[in-house]
Amino acid sequence: MGYIKEAKGVDWVVDPKPLTNKDRQIISEAIHYYKSTGRKLKPSHKRTDSSDKKAR
Repeated sequence: MGYIKEAKGVDWVVDPKPLTNKDRQIISEAIHYYKSTGRKLKPSHKRTDSSDKKAR
């Protein structure tokens, strides 16, 4: 097995995205709900991630 060369113009470094206070609150509520009921909390908001956008 050889080395994989990094393509020109491609950045392979991935940094974690910092959480907002709202995101932290939603995660805390989901964890609390799971611990108290044993069931997963359904998301009440639609994700607005860039992966949702269709590039056509």
